[in-house]
Amino acid sequence: MAQSRFEKLQDAIKNYGAASFENLMRCKGFGEAVVAGFPEYIDCGAGCVRAVPPGGQFDATKNYGDEAFSFSHREVIVLEPIQFGIALTVKNFEDSGSMWLRTPIAVEVTGDSFDIFVGKQPMIHVPLEFKDKLEPVFEAIYQEFLSTFTIQVMKFNDQRFETGIGFIPEN
Repeated sequence: MAQSRFEKLQDAIKNYGAASFENLMRCKGFGEAVVAGFPEYIDCGAGCVRAVPPGGQFDATKNYGDEAFSFSHREVIVLEPIQFGIALTVKNFEDSGSMWLRTPIAVEVTGDSFDIFVGKQPMIHVPLEFKDKLEPVFEAIYQEFLSTFTIQVMKFNDQRFETGIGFIPEN
């Protein structure tokens, strides 16, 4: 007997729910692996790197657990990219302070791979079986953190802005 329209809709909703849950679990596992592996990549202690919420206020010393991920505040699991932040604490060599950096990361399953967006870096594809294949993600995180400071210093040292008056051509 053929399915009714309502039964077809029920099946579609069931499939959507299963895909949403699979996306969430795979992306969460991926995010945890990135946070766990990044300290070794940049040669810092594990305590320097934490998963934090991708936006808003955060405490770089707090262990957020699942609250670092965008799904934690949703009542319903939907099929969308999972977002989290990665925070890096860098001690200042001139005094006893530290600086905290954070970059947002968005991850979603697309077919047999993950699509990953790290801050403003280009999209990265990583296979679902990502063990030993996270170096492009680690490098994108590192470049995102590094560019935070190098771009500002380049602007500061730009000789074109040495005087208060100048001409900037329009593009």
